Amino acid sequence: MTSTAPGPLRTPGLSERAAVVLRGVRRSFGEREILRGVDLSVAEGEFVALLGASGSGKTTLLRIVGGLDPGAGGRVAVPESVSVAYQEPRLLPWHRVWRNVVFGLPGSRAELRGRALAALGEVGLADLADAWPKTLSGGEAQRAALARALVRDPRLLLLDEPLAALDALTRLRMQRLIAELCARHGLTAVLVTHDVDEALVLADRAVVLRDGRLAHSLAVDLRRPRDPGDARFGALRGRLLGWLGVAGD
Repeated sequence: MTSTAPGPLRTPGLSERAAVVLRGVRRSFGEREILRGVDLSVAEGEFVALLGASGSGKTTLLRIVGGLDPGAGGRVAVPESVSVAYQEPRLLPWHRVWRNVVFGLPGSRAELRGRALAALGEVGLADLADAWPKTLSGGEAQRAALARALVRDPRLLLLDEPLAALDALTRLRMQRLIAELCARHGLTAVLVTHDVDEALVLADRAVVLRDGRLAHSLAVDLRRPRDPGDARFGALRGRLLGWLGVAGD
């Protein structure tokens, strides 16, 4: 069923087998049609990476899943609890780190600080709870943003290129952290990324968006932790690069 009213028809609360269901999702900006009827299902606990050329609509689709784009059409069924982590940490500079983590949540100061410290402990930042955001490194700021997402106990975690601005070594550490957190909490996750290796390191499935639709889907059936130097990893990389119009190694 497709919504005829402005905005997608959202159906919070799903069966145990499906965490996200998109049917006929579309989005236009003026005369430019970005999404042309996207169909996608994400299983409970599955990690899906969304790839595509710049301007292909990856972030637009993620925003629709997160309920942040009322101008879209189609059917979107999601869990009731959804958190989003963006490329920019978006920390409020006038609040200390722990206050940023629980910003907007109800509760007493003691309750909120306890929840913040627990979440910061999971990302290795408990010692920086009272720091100001401007004193954090890029990786530390992104870990604080992850803590802010986790403290809300989401069933679905949306990741909009959260590691794109980090240096190579910090990015690798953050990839491991995200994988560990998703496994520990049993999270369903959808990641937007331009990095094919990142998609293969993290995801159970990589899908390619092209011409406003999901053009390809690839199961990443590799044992974790994954080694980019492994031959099977390289073969999957080559398939994805080919679908993206880039020559493989």
